[in-house]
Amino acid sequence: MADINPTNNNLVIGEGVTFKGSIAAPGKAVINGNVTGELTADDLLIGTKGQVTGTVRAREIDVHGELNEDIVCKEHLLIHSTGKVSGTLEYHELEIQRGGKFKGNMNQK
Repeated sequence: MADINPTNNNLVIGEGVTFKGSIAAPGKAVINGNVTGELTADDLLIGTKGQVTGTVRAREIDVHGELNEDIVCKEHLLIHSTGKVSGTLEYHELEIQRGGKFKGNMNQK
């Protein structure tokens, strides 16, 4: 059995996993599956097969897959070449690699 480390506040949603509801991850959230609902994390990484739809709040967001609806990024949002972001975006810093896509409204804070 794996050791349970109380200082490890990370969350992983694996490929093929579907989650509907609210998630609050005090550490890093890695999404390789499908999440619909509300997601709050310190750092958010959406893998190439990951898809998040709903209200998202994070300090840093790294998008390789899809991120949709209402997004609040307190520091840095990076959309990689395979990433797609759509909806309403509030951000501090935004970086979009060649091939990355954004569609919607954005507001820099």
